[in-house]
Amino acid sequence: MKTLQFLILGFNLAVFCFYPNSSYSQTGQDSTYVDENRLVVVKKHDGVTYVGKILSQDAREVLIETKELGQVVIPKHQIKSIKEIQPGELSSSMEYIGAEVFATRYFISTNGLPIEKGDSYVQWSLFGPDLQFGVGKNFGIGIMTSWLGIPIIGSAKYSIPLSDKLHLGVGTLLGTGSWASPDFGIALPFAALTYGNRTRNLTFSGGYGAVFNDYELTERALFSVAGMAKVSKKISLVFDSFIMPPDGNGSGFALLIPGLRVQTESDKAFQFGFAGMVIEGEAFPLPIPMFQWYRML
Repeated sequence: MKTLQFLILGFNLAVFCFYPNSSYSQTGQDSTYVDENRLVVVKKHDGVTYVGKILSQDAREVLIETKELGQVVIPKHQIKSIKEIQPGELSSSMEYIGAEVFATRYFISTNGLPIEKGDSYVQWSLFGPDLQFGVGKNFGIGIMTSWLGIPIIGSAKYSIPLSDKLHLGVGTLLGTGSWASPDFGIALPFAALTYGNRTRNLTFSGGYGAVFNDYELTERALFSVAGMAKVSKKISLVFDSFIMPPDGNGSGFALLIPGLRVQTESDKAFQFGFAGMVIEGEAFPLPIPMFQWYRML
């Protein structure tokens, strides 16, 4: 019975992506003044971008040296943003691919990358919506549910940058069976350690989940290994997992999800993957692919 309860918890987390997550934040300095010795990407209001080094700038225009076009003069009123290019945002051929828009999200789990105040997004799946909001520096909250409102899960996460490439996230999930089962609840405090950036990263996370129903409490440790790599301007490879190791009272369970994310627009993405499960030493694929849609708010 206890194993079944945690399988239900694991299914809920997998189906609705019930790990809190941080929403998209822009990478690099967004300003009309940057270090002129560094490569920058200049984005115009019409969507055209230029990559190169700024040679000079004043109140009216910016002069940039590009690899493809040579020197280009851009009027200031046409410029939407100027950002210094961060590590990993250039391909091996020096093509600008940029940061992954939803870099802090895998399929199930989040990571330790920080959240920016004011950022927010919604994620839809076949099973329900998930809304996330950046409400403070490196702090985000969210709410998610099914299309029937069963269950309802609240999330919170605080991110701590340990270095340029190492980030720690700590947070919790608190949920209820809502109107259908008000006596049912789950809680999952967790921590996530991420190495990398918003283009390529690897995350190890763990938590201690609890399921309670009709005054019965069941507890289990939960783990995840996840990662992503942006391979072009629009394509990212994504891998996620949800692992519940066996204990003295129940068998183990693992969910493995490799997938692909396609950035359809600057503020939208579509993601799909094919999951496999391992229960009591037996592996088998899930018959329904995982589909997710992302959109910035």
